Amino acid sequence: MHVCVLGAGIVGLATAWQLERQGHQVTVIDRAAPGAGASGGNGAQLSYSYVQPLADPSIWKQLPKLLFSPTSPLKLRPQLDPLQWRWGLAFLGACNAETSRDTTAQLLALAAASRTGFEAMQADIAPDCDFSATGKLVLYASEASLAGARAQVELQRRMGSEQRVVTPDECVAIEPALADYRGQMAGAVHTPSECAADCFKVCAELMRALSARGVRFVLGADVHGFARSAGRVAAVQTRQGDIEAGAFVMALGSASHTLGRALGAYLPVYPLKGYSITVDVDPAPGAAPRVNVTDSARKVVFARIGSRLRVAGMAELVGHDASIPATRIETLADATRAVFPRASRLAELHPWTGMRPATPKGLPIIGRLPHAPSNMLFNTGHGALGFTLAFGSAQRIAQALDAPPSHF
Repeated sequence: MHVCVLGAGIVGLATAWQLERQGHQVTVIDRAAPGAGASGGNGAQLSYSYVQPLADPSIWKQLPKLLFSPTSPLKLRPQLDPLQWRWGLAFLGACNAETSRDTTAQLLALAAASRTGFEAMQADIAPDCDFSATGKLVLYASEASLAGARAQVELQRRMGSEQRVVTPDECVAIEPALADYRGQMAGAVHTPSECAADCFKVCAELMRALSARGVRFVLGADVHGFARSAGRVAAVQTRQGDIEAGAFVMALGSASHTLGRALGAYLPVYPLKGYSITVDVDPAPGAAPRVNVTDSARKVVFARIGSRLRVAGMAELVGHDASIPATRIETLADATRAVFPRASRLAELHPWTGMRPATPKGLPIIGRLPHAPSNMLFNTGHGALGFTLAFGSAQRIAQALDAPPSHF
């Protein structure tokens, strides 16, 4: 079958790779180059075993800070946007223990499948992407926050994750670059199986391999509508002309909501704005981390990608504002100086922002939807876990494509 994938971020490209492997003819459409959106400068971590959703009971205590603090790593700025209000109310409704547990279980299952898919892709195309498998430490600054982490570790342990709570001294033994920060930690969660890679490079490598196998890429093409026939999508309409296919997969991130609405489907997807810097590291032993690190208090992640360090964080529900305030970038630079003072001279920061497509619960939307044409499948809403979940989502799309529409 000819399948048209809308979107050339990591989710769309993973989908294209999976479909091409299974014998489908594939076309990929995007208005920009592969990986140019939320995939381009993301946190680079592949968090297969630590997937705690943002919608968590602890959010309720943080609400005043989310709404009013200019320095909060999580920021909510209400606007005259019905989608934001509808999304926000659904998000708050999901901030309870039962929903968080259910979401965690579903994300862990999808992440496990995604690890298998990513490894299959590595074996298939051998991408040059600064991949590492050095594990991850999630740092906690207080005994109270560490107690909450213990509960999440126990929950994830029952679901098959292998991780443990470690002391500050054990943190430094695992990652010597944390020696200067030892006194600021109450402890950490160590997951030895976690990985990292440069998502932008993965996107570029996927395009290279897929192009060589006959996948067609139509870039610089905004999708502005659909031609429909007998309740199905016959073609997507772009400035470069109509593109016909037998089936379509919408993997357009935060743009999916508007186009989904044009097809009669409600997609609760809202942009969760994040930032990153990418800096060259000091090559001296113990200066820069090799293990992935997440500072839970700052909501900042550190990932080693080759001779660079990716520092990413913050989550803002502020609409589609793509500006990069200097204060947010300085926050990431300050976090780097605080946690890893010898890691980099921070001479060039390469600031970036991206709109991560989030659903209220934190679960991506994968497959067919009621009221939408039966030959349109959706693969969106992965939030901050797009890189982690991309290949598992692609497998589910391929399975859904083979299933009769009545089974969705």
